[in-house]
Amino acid sequence: MNGIQQRPLDALDKSRDQSIVVEVRDNKRYRGILKAFDLNINIVLEDAEELEDGALVRKLGTIFIKGSSVVLILTN
Repeated sequence: MNGIQQRPLDALDKSRDQSIVVEVRDNKRYRGILKAFDLNINIVLEDAEELEDGALVRKLGTIFIKGSSVVLILTN
């Protein structure tokens, strides 16, 4: 990290306007463009899709994911 300490929200901020995958507590995964997030990791995804075993289940459009339900965030 070249002597600069990176915080988790900094890493997430670098993924803004990029595709990410979010896994939530009920083992569902959503892929979409990260448009916004806050300190509670509440997330807004645009062009979101629900995934199951890596395959598309359905297209959802713009969604809000409550931060307390987030288990994992995959970025590029």
